[in-house]
Amino acid sequence: MVSEDSDPVFLLRLFYQRFFPYKLYHSWLSYGINTSKNFTHREFSFTLTNDIYLRYNSFADMDALKKEIERLQPIKIDIGAVYSVRPKDKKTVNEKAFRPLEKELVFDIDMTDYDEIRTCCSGGDICHDCWEFMTISIKVIDACLRDDFGFEHLLWVYSGRRGVHCWVSDERARKLDNDSRKSIVNYLEVVKGGAEVARKVRLPHTLHPSLERSLAIIKPYFIPLVLERQGVLDTREQWKKMLNIISDEGIRNELDELWSNDSSRSSRDRWEDLKSTVNDTAKNYDTTVRDILFQYLYPRLDDKVSININHLLKSPFCVHPKTHRVCVPIDPVTCQSFDPLAVPTLATLCKELNEYNSSGNETERKIPDIKKTSLKPYIELFEKFVQPMVLESQRAKRGKN
Repeated sequence: MVSEDSDPVFLLRLFYQRFFPYKLYHSWLSYGINTSKNFTHREFSFTLTNDIYLRYNSFADMDALKKEIERLQPIKIDIGAVYSVRPKDKKTVNEKAFRPLEKELVFDIDMTDYDEIRTCCSGGDICHDCWEFMTISIKVIDACLRDDFGFEHLLWVYSGRRGVHCWVSDERARKLDNDSRKSIVNYLEVVKGGAEVARKVRLPHTLHPSLERSLAIIKPYFIPLVLERQGVLDTREQWKKMLNIISDEGIRNELDELWSNDSSRSSRDRWEDLKSTVNDTAKNYDTTVRDILFQYLYPRLDDKVSININHLLKSPFCVHPKTHRVCVPIDPVTCQSFDPLAVPTLATLCKELNEYNSSGNETERKIPDIKKTSLKPYIELFEKFVQPMVLESQRAKRGKN
């Protein structure tokens, strides 16, 4: 029996020895059962304790990777591109000969980019209220990638603390160059501009069908999430942010005066005031109200992560060094029920393993440790993601033969 009260170093060692899904992980990054160049020429980066950072690691097979992870006990694992030369041999070849060939198309959505909107938390903190912004992001981006680009193999992963990542693993996605990746990001991006920009969304009168679909996804969330739970019209400090989006200074001043002088008006009342005032004053159809919905609810992407093929991204199933939560997959179909605060931690996995092994169920002793804990459904979800790609790869090889 192992002690769940042990220090994090011991618990991390236990995790890498008994819980990390090496076999599925290898099949994913090899895109098949057998080790391929996709795996052997792949960069793995390790962050060790005391901020020791090791880049350009590569491995001959799954066993070599497993052995090194168990030896180093990294507090963070990042995955990089597949290179023309094995990354560990980088220094033995001419600099021009070492170049990235392919990598999954990835997306990183971080809750800190919503700090100007959310009122419940800030920085690295999250709660059930603001996590709904991530739920919306998954629904919108997943629909765009599947319906507009025809991608099929999407892995959504909780970052372990405050955000989500998406790994698009279709072969044609992996082979995209930087310009093509940038074009996809530009297609998906709607919210643009830094903190100094008041109005970050300016969409045309007639929306592209993709944006019409996105609007249908986000619209039902505006009142319960933005108005009620985030209270963006509850205080003058908050409502000034929304009023600054309106270009007409007269309307801004009129609404600010009305709300300041009548504290009895609810957030819904104020939202109705804004809609009616903007629409009554505008000579033609005004897109301000609609664009406010997009500005407050549409996903905010970290474009650098997606555009550069050699950019690293945190690996699924590593453990966040601060929260000790496992970076588990999220099912986009049921993402609204995903609870980031209930994700397994190192301590809970240790406790669950002890409880299972001491339950006296001898007939199930051969069950892998990974399936004796609350990590089981996440492993099954990962398996559900990996298996179709393995089968696809096998069919492709049989076709060539």
